[in-house]
Amino acid sequence: MIYFSTNKSSTPVSIKKATLEGLAPDGGLYVPSEIPVFSAPEMQLLEDGSFNNIAFAIARKFICGEIPPDQLSDIIDSCYPFETPLVELEKGTFIEELFSGPTLAFKDYGARFLARLTGYFASEERKLITVLVATSGDTGSAVAYGFQGIQNTRVVLLYPSGKVSRLQEQQLTTAGGNVQALEVQGDFDDCQRLVKQAFTDPELKERLTLTSANSINISRLIPQSFYYAWATLHLKAQYGLEQPVFSVPSGNYGNLTAGVLARMMGFPIGHFIAASNANDSVTRYLDEGRYDPHPTIPTLSTAMDVGNPSNFARLRHFYGNDHHAMGKDITGIAISDDATVATIRDIFRRYGYVIDPHTAVGFRALEEYRQTSGSRSPGIVLSTAHPAKFLEVIEDALEKEIEIPERLSVVLEKKKQAAMIGTDYRELADFLKHLER
Repeated sequence: MIYFSTNKSSTPVSIKKATLEGLAPDGGLYVPSEIPVFSAPEMQLLEDGSFNNIAFAIARKFICGEIPPDQLSDIIDSCYPFETPLVELEKGTFIEELFSGPTLAFKDYGARFLARLTGYFASEERKLITVLVATSGDTGSAVAYGFQGIQNTRVVLLYPSGKVSRLQEQQLTTAGGNVQALEVQGDFDDCQRLVKQAFTDPELKERLTLTSANSINISRLIPQSFYYAWATLHLKAQYGLEQPVFSVPSGNYGNLTAGVLARMMGFPIGHFIAASNANDSVTRYLDEGRYDPHPTIPTLSTAMDVGNPSNFARLRHFYGNDHHAMGKDITGIAISDDATVATIRDIFRRYGYVIDPHTAVGFRALEEYRQTSGSRSPGIVLSTAHPAKFLEVIEDALEKEIEIPERLSVVLEKKKQAAMIGTDYRELADFLKHLER
């Protein structure tokens, strides 16, 4: 399989080159030349499979022999030694808990897979790969821990100053080793812009071999399809339910794009809800057919504070720039901060279950979708982070203390290590040029 740019001005490449480049030379995002589809017999074989079996079956179709099957299987097993629970809150309503990994966030699924693929390909090429990442919170910590100790790689994380939770900041600034953090005096869109400028800087590309671990990297996007596939098959095997509606907390839209990818592969997904906060560029597009991104608005669901999401380019590609086609599969619903807090309280009152702000956005959006559409399909809300990662919001909402898992409390005791830069690209370029080779 080959991968080409959404801007269609770059030479198509292999999965190795797409992984190591991250962003295409023309500034576009890599997409597969064709979407592999699972046949009915293949799907039947996967129905009783473990998460790792399903992940391997998907990965193998996209890797297409560039990594031997036994080594690819080992990569999958090393990525996912943890569970992916599907919790039924009430009949037909489920929470898919995606926070059992080392950083307690769904980004672990993509970051760990990408880290190991990058390390494998970097070793083959005998190159030192510099991984450049913009993060609104959980991506940074997942990448930091995913790449920690991976040979032939080093990571530079850019995050917006004062716009991530304390726990998130501690995770992404204390990894150490081959991981460095840059605190940017701006918002996430500034961080993302700086990263994109670095990839199109010819002088920098002569000095360093750059790649990205954001969801602009196709090898971080592909593994995010694993948990959609797992949930649909598990739902059928354990509950006899099919064609679920997925409510997806959406910021940079990599998560939703991965779900669309899973659906295109043949996994039985009925519909998607793009659950956004006040940063509703895609929601407005789905309603109006016009893409008009606004500057980022700070909210309680900070990881979704993205005014101009990168993966929207992939979504438009998959739907042939057809607004109506996208609207048939995806409903956009924006949730306010007040509704987010009310939902956190309501879910705890009804079920004794604690959810983080992003999951609350997803749950409220599912409820609103059911009310307006009359849908009786099973619903799965993707729970993207452990509530302890957003202590202040949760404790204010519930007026009670939340227990912090040991792996997070240990991080809180470490000393933050980050360099401060402004939003001028020259500051980032100077920092990167002075990295030791």
